Amino acid sequence: MRAVIVAFLSIFALTLGWLLLPQSAEKNVSTNVADLLGGVVDAGFERAVQPRSFLFPQDHAAHPGFRSEWWYFTGNLETVEKRRFGFQLVFFRNALKPGEAEGKSLWRSNQSWMAHFALTDAQGEQFHAFERFSRGAMGLAGAQLEPFKVWLDDWSVTEQDGQWVLQAAEVDLSLTLSLISLRPPVLQGEAGLSQKSAAAGNASYYYSIPRLAAEGQVVIEGGKHAVAGMAWLDREWSTSALGEEQAGWDWFSLQLDDGSDLMYYQLRRKDGSPDPHSAGSLVLPDGEVIRLGSKEVRLQPLAYWDSPKGGRYPVRWQLHIPSQKLKLEVAPVLENQELDLLVRYWEGAVDVSGTRTGRAVRGRGYLELAGYAVD
Repeated sequence: MRAVIVAFLSIFALTLGWLLLPQSAEKNVSTNVADLLGGVVDAGFERAVQPRSFLFPQDHAAHPGFRSEWWYFTGNLETVEKRRFGFQLVFFRNALKPGEAEGKSLWRSNQSWMAHFALTDAQGEQFHAFERFSRGAMGLAGAQLEPFKVWLDDWSVTEQDGQWVLQAAEVDLSLTLSLISLRPPVLQGEAGLSQKSAAAGNASYYYSIPRLAAEGQVVIEGGKHAVAGMAWLDREWSTSALGEEQAGWDWFSLQLDDGSDLMYYQLRRKDGSPDPHSAGSLVLPDGEVIRLGSKEVRLQPLAYWDSPKGGRYPVRWQLHIPSQKLKLEVAPVLENQELDLLVRYWEGAVDVSGTRTGRAVRGRGYLELAGYAVD
């Protein structure tokens, strides 16, 4: 999730219908995470109700029959001088209604798009976050398979010579990366069906590529930095994901130096308790995938960061999986990695330390905290 999350579930399928509404109606549109990922939806949308067969590269492209979808890239980078950066680049598609858009206007579209771009500068102790919006018309935003491309304005993910190329730029800040998959896609949940609550259809189709070798350039404040590191991709599509009793989630994507990769999302109920539909996976160095349920993972917050905008985020955690003899501490590179955007949430680079089967293990990753912001 993160993504779902993910997400979610990282991190977010957001209802961006206000883009196509008159300005006077914008204030009536909810920006609450739980509302956006749940609620009553049009019966014309497809729903994730049972496992399906995944087909690649086709499933890297869009699934417009579902209400929401995202392409979620995060990662940790550094220069040869060990200057550290974290990055996030994510594209969200949200359908306003099922089917094709009606009318003859070239601007007609049932698809709204949002993208988030964030960069953590560890040395400069700065966090930068940006967002863009568009409707899926006139080539302004969209997703296609041949050649593969997901874009919003000049932010994009494309395929070039067997590599994925990420590009995003703002004033005095830009990111260009080439990514090579080091693992095949990992299907999350039950063969890719990730159930988020007890209600049928409150689920997503979800896969990850947990290890992508990254190489490219970060430009910040006029300085150009050649960087390399590791990235993670989360892909989800769904029509609704959260139940009425759920308020948010804590999502971890961790790449360990023993060659294993861990994804886990803890769904939170409105009373603050963890939801039994929390889940994840541990990918072993040999590629074996171990599914994780809520009873197998113990999470304990260790430290908090209070947002000046309102809300208290648990930014340091202990994560324990007794069955795998794995005990980790997850710590933020910077405490303030809050994206103060249309939906306010915390997502940023983290360091990992701990033990597995009695041996020291370290790593890096990303943490997403949704549903904590208080206005």
